[in-house]
Amino acid sequence: MTTPSTGRRKPPSPAAALRRAPTGAKLMLILSAALLPLALIALFATLQTSRVADVDLRARLRVAATEASRAVAIELVGDMTALRVAMTAMAEDPADSPSCARVEGVFAQQASVGARFGIYSADGRLVCGTAIPVRMEGAPDAGGVRAQVVADSGLVLDIRGISSARVVAFFPVTMLRELAQPSGFASPFESGLLHGKEAELILSQLPEQGGIDRMERVNIPLGIDDLTFVMAVRRAPFTSSAIIAMLLPLVMWVAATGIGWFVVDRLLIRPLRRLRDDIERYRPGHPMADVNLGAVPAQEIADLGETFQELTHTVERHEQSMADGLVRQTKLTREVHHRVKNNLQVISSLINFHARSAHGAAAADAYATIQRRVDALAVVHRHHYAEMEENRGLELKSVIGELASNIRATASGSTSKLGITLNVEPVLVTQDVAVAVSFLLTELIELAVSVNPDAQIGVSLRHNAGTDTAVLRATSPSLVESEELEALVASRYGRIILGLSRQLRAPLHHDPLTGAYEIVIAARAA
Repeated sequence: MTTPSTGRRKPPSPAAALRRAPTGAKLMLILSAALLPLALIALFATLQTSRVADVDLRARLRVAATEASRAVAIELVGDMTALRVAMTAMAEDPADSPSCARVEGVFAQQASVGARFGIYSADGRLVCGTAIPVRMEGAPDAGGVRAQVVADSGLVLDIRGISSARVVAFFPVTMLRELAQPSGFASPFESGLLHGKEAELILSQLPEQGGIDRMERVNIPLGIDDLTFVMAVRRAPFTSSAIIAMLLPLVMWVAATGIGWFVVDRLLIRPLRRLRDDIERYRPGHPMADVNLGAVPAQEIADLGETFQELTHTVERHEQSMADGLVRQTKLTREVHHRVKNNLQVISSLINFHARSAHGAAAADAYATIQRRVDALAVVHRHHYAEMEENRGLELKSVIGELASNIRATASGSTSKLGITLNVEPVLVTQDVAVAVSFLLTELIELAVSVNPDAQIGVSLRHNAGTDTAVLRATSPSLVESEELEALVASRYGRIILGLSRQLRAPLHHDPLTGAYEIVIAARAA
């Protein structure tokens, strides 16, 4: 459908598009509209239950991680405070043994699990504690702290005083793991210390688990350099019951779609396809074979197949009746043609008989002129009937050739030097065009002969490429402009050739200098 204003094709409406959709697509849409909401409701309920459990787990994890990170931070900050006090005292007096003893006392419990420290003077000498063989990456600012993770071993803190004295303390992973144990948190968890974005010290780790590993993770900064306490637990796994609850509506949807498609395909679509194939193979004139619709077709489709089969038998009977009528019509047409041809031959014979008994050359020429026109009509009629069997149209080349031969054959003794030269391309025309062309050429030749009995006439027919037209041209020195030619055109031939050109629905052009008449006729290449 197109709009009258713009001529553009309007897009089909949704209802029209749905009507043209295949049956399988319609069935899928109906089942999806009926069952898909149920599947979405069940899926939403399952996900909501899982989300509530995840929210509860996240809250408990946040409490436990806060408790563990606070314990680690308190221990590390307390130790750093004691180390900073001792470092300040010994920076003023490197031989201050009481300050070294106090800090060793503070580290006595941590030393039992592997923690140790070393206080260095401004010139880099160890003045208290134990040397720690860890190469620190860079040095902290004055009064600052730099942390460094030793993979699978522990944590090193580098503390720098204002007087360029330094304290390096090492805390083993076992000590940090004990500090990071939250109370009352029974769920398995993993924890660690993250320095920056890459270095990580794993304190505890969950065992590997197959399938979908859903983790809940919490990061809490410790406030020491760029250290962050990380704690993670596994979310509630997808159990078989939850998976079944989520997939059951989808399985029901698929099963219902499959069953519905199987039923529709077996009862409707496949029998209709077979019936369509049988209808496509059917050809008029041959009885339609029994329709094979399968084992369990719908009864309505089976009735439709039987009805169409009966209809083909009816069409066959009608086709046979029409064929018999066509045979009778062909015989009648041939009989009419033979009678018309015989009548034209009788007329031509009568004219010839009277011409032989005519008194005077003028009467003989008149009879010859009449006979040439009758012959032109007979030629067209004969060729028309021959071409009518194929319904292609008349071959104008053969018509003009036979017409020229008849004109030369019927020429009187005084015009025995008449010459007609043909240059005609093969084109096809209708009977009306052929009759008008034959009469027009006859009149033009008669006009040329009337001017000069020894006239030499050239007739050409050229097809215009790419069009359904051709140019007919008659040329003769006798048709060059003269007083005698103008008198004959005005008194006898002008009105006839003008009427024939109107019958051909084209103007007839006359070139008075070359003696040529030219007209464009409707024709197509043979």
